[in-house]
Amino acid sequence: MTDTPLSFEDFTPGRRFDFAGRTLTADEIIAFAAEFDPQPMHLDEEAGRASILGGLAASGWHTSAVMMRMLYEAYINGSTSEGSPGVDLMEWKRPVIAGDTLGGHCVVLDARASRSRPEIGIVRFRAEVTNQCGEIVAVSEYVNMMRLAPTEGAAHANG
Repeated sequence: MTDTPLSFEDFTPGRRFDFAGRTLTADEIIAFAAEFDPQPMHLDEEAGRASILGGLAASGWHTSAVMMRMLYEAYINGSTSEGSPGVDLMEWKRPVIAGDTLGGHCVVLDARASRSRPEIGIVRFRAEVTNQCGEIVAVSEYVNMMRLAPTEGAAHANG
């Protein structure tokens, strides 16, 4: 990556950002669940096996939090991101079981200039998180606000 962060102009429809893999351990799943979603199938292996999930399963919210970290590492950290006004879609397609390795990608669906803030662009993404078998475990569609690249005149005015 260059020293110049990715700006709105870099997020063209179809551009893809791949996620680095991450394996979820039983300890991580239990710790997250104990604090945020203490349902039995997220806290206890036996309860997970007895449920329709088939094993100690991560909360969907845990999967979403892991996806957020993957998004951060894939592009947000090196961009002009100004945050997000919200998520349009969040689906948990398959259980994430202790020991699963998650990966996946996000793709730019469309991008447009903000009507109310000329220095900001609105970028819509679709993210898919997969397990080690390539099965989709979570899907999200969301918007990210990105600063536009500085114009030549603005760079001289500031420098």
